[in-house]
Amino acid sequence: MEKGKTGIDGTVVLFPFMAHGHLNPFLELAQLLSTRIPSFTITIVSTPANILNVRPRFLSYPTVRFSELHFHISDDSLPADAQNTDTLTSQSAVTRFYHASESLQPSFHRLISQITESDGGRPPICIVSDMFLGWTVDVAHSFGSHHVPLYTSGPYAMSIYNSIWTHLPQRLTCADHLTFPDLPGVTIDRTQLSRSMKSATENDPSSDFTIRQSEYCRRSDGSLWNTVEVLERSSLDNWARSTGKPVWAIGPLLPNSSKEFERVGKLPGLSPLVCTEWLNQHPPNSVVYVSFGSQNTIPVALMIELAKGLEESGKAFIWVIRNPPGFEVGESFRAEWLPEGFEDRITERKQGLLVRNWAPQLEILSHESIGAFLSHCGWNSVLESLSRGVPIIGWPIESEQFYNSKLLEEELGVCVELARGIDDMINGGDVARMVRLVLEGEEMRRKSEVLREKMMTAVSVVEGVKGSSLQALDHFVETVRMWGQKYSKGGSLDVAGD
Repeated sequence: MEKGKTGIDGTVVLFPFMAHGHLNPFLELAQLLSTRIPSFTITIVSTPANILNVRPRFLSYPTVRFSELHFHISDDSLPADAQNTDTLTSQSAVTRFYHASESLQPSFHRLISQITESDGGRPPICIVSDMFLGWTVDVAHSFGSHHVPLYTSGPYAMSIYNSIWTHLPQRLTCADHLTFPDLPGVTIDRTQLSRSMKSATENDPSSDFTIRQSEYCRRSDGSLWNTVEVLERSSLDNWARSTGKPVWAIGPLLPNSSKEFERVGKLPGLSPLVCTEWLNQHPPNSVVYVSFGSQNTIPVALMIELAKGLEESGKAFIWVIRNPPGFEVGESFRAEWLPEGFEDRITERKQGLLVRNWAPQLEILSHESIGAFLSHCGWNSVLESLSRGVPIIGWPIESEQFYNSKLLEEELGVCVELARGIDDMINGGDVARMVRLVLEGEEMRRKSEVLREKMMTAVSVVEGVKGSSLQALDHFVETVRMWGQKYSKGGSLDVAGD
């Protein structure tokens, strides 16, 4: 490979988890690194189906390469050919898929060995893995490579999430409010636990898995975060102090649009043009966008109440609607899952637009008519909403989404919660009141707009001064160059734990 101006070349390996919400931030990072360090090869590791979908996105990035890793699942309760979480129909199946990913370690070790041999015996300078693939730190360090996890959630939520699974405080008390020995001053309500957390037992598989990945990541040589300093500065500082390693907040890692080659295999229920034309018929800040992300949905009873409330609110809405839990992703949507005549009424009045399975979310949130986002509070959706200045109506469903919602409501003031989980009881009147509250209110919209401007500043150069995320990315790139320079001079890589 031809060396760049610095005389340094090498390989950086990116290994995202095989889930849509985890994959996209890694793809954005790959593009940024390819542009910042063109003398380096950026190798994206994933399963064949994922690579087939993402390869078109990198046609103009010649230094980005792909390496396939075959996932042979031994869990009989999972589809033998599952290569990502898209086809899994329950949260328990997704959880088992995460646990099964640890079986990739021997294959990943062989892959890094092959990369090392193909580069004349030089191992990758750095392996950037998903936070739930923390076991890759041992592979990295065994070859003399550095290791850095990319957290696709923020440190505020991840600190609470890790602490819950580490200490299982819900098993130690019957109280409604839970505290944590390693997070002084942080309190959550028992209703902010996912189903799996509520049912956790001693030596719970999810607890063991999370503890292992957390401990692996703490042996890494630093951590990358898809977040922005202005959103959670104190949590970033606390993470840096507790690990004693560099922390780089380089977010938001978001695609520029939802173009065909950026959809990672997702087929839109309606084209971006149809959505835009429909939104053009509505005034600014008058439409609520409803979506529970790529992996979540709600039961039929809640779906019917949500539909009733959206209609009763009198406000316009776009709803990305998916089959309820327990039904196959590809199964036809049934009319009985919604109130009788609902779709005909909202279509005739031009009050609502239903989008099956997938929607061009960035284009929708960027439209001036959108005034609120009823969201599951997945971190990618949070960043997309805040980067467009759109306040959030929170309905967290699983995992760390409850703590993203907590951050948004209690710390940032840009969210109000409608419900928690899929066991919560809501009625149409609750939905209607909350939608009107946010669309007609001014304070949350003002705070959201302030955050939008600050997030833009983080990834911009203003009067010659780079924003916080650009500075963090620069520092990470220089650190990687320094690691590569040490190796190019004939020395061994000085990795953590040596």
